[in-house]
Amino acid sequence: MSQKQWIAGINAVAAAIEHDADNVREVLIEAGAKNPRLAEIETAARRRDIDVRRVAQQALDGVAGGLRHQGAVARYAAAKTWNENELQGLVEAAGGRALLLVLDGVQDPHNLGACLRSAAAAGATAVLIPKDKAVQVNATVRKTSAGAADRVPVVPVTNLARAMRDLQKLGVWLYGLAGEAGASLYDLDLRGNVALVLGGEGDGLRRLTRENCDQLVNIPMPGADAEGGVESLNVSVASGVSLFEAVRQRAT
Repeated sequence: MSQKQWIAGINAVAAAIEHDADNVREVLIEAGAKNPRLAEIETAARRRDIDVRRVAQQALDGVAGGLRHQGAVARYAAAKTWNENELQGLVEAAGGRALLLVLDGVQDPHNLGACLRSAAAAGATAVLIPKDKAVQVNATVRKTSAGAADRVPVVPVTNLARAMRDLQKLGVWLYGLAGEAGASLYDLDLRGNVALVLGGEGDGLRRLTRENCDQLVNIPMPGADAEGGVESLNVSVASGVSLFEAVRQRAT
C-alpha cells in the first residue's frame, strides 16, 4: 500500500531520487535558482526518467505546506506501509540477529526523523511506533530522515505493550533505556534478537512499557555529575548511541 504526498528540501528530494526513484513521480525545481545542488537533483532525476519542471517559488511554497523547501520538492508515492502482523516475518528473516528500535510516544517529527536515520544507518530490522499519542511519518519526518523513512520498515502498532509481548514470544529481548536504571547498556549482550526501547521527549518510558521490558539499562554519562552537567540525552541521540553499540558488538 502506498500514498502520494509531497516531500520538500534538497536532502529529502535527493535521497528519494537516489534510494527510491521508482516512487518519485515528479520533481519541481525553483526557476532561476542558482544553487548547484538543484542542478544536480535535476540531472539525477532526468537520468532516471523522472519528470522535472521548473516552477516559480510561489508554486513550491504552495505544495511544500510550510516546509522549508530550498527550491526542490517532489511528488512521491510513499514506500510500503508496514502492518504489525508483518513483524513476525521481519524478525524471522533476520535469522536470530534482529535489531529493532521501539519508540514510546515520540512527539517531535524532527526527533523521529533523526531516529529513523540512525536506524537505517545501523541496518535495523524495524522501528515500532504507537499509532496514538505519537508523531507519525509525515513530510517533516521524511525531510529530517534524509530518505531513511523509506529505507527502514516503520511499523505503527495499535497497542505497544501487546506488540512488545509478541516480540518476546518471537525470542526478542527487550531492553528499555532509563536514566535511573542501575545496569549499563554496555554490559548487555546485544548480538542476538534485540529490541531497544526508548521513551518520548517528556516523560520517557510509560509504566506499561517499562513493565514489558526484560531489563532497564542506562547510558553511562560521566559528565552528568559535573556542575551544570546534562541530566539526560535527547531521544534521537540515545537511539543512535544504543543502536551503534549493538552494531559494534555484532561487528566484533
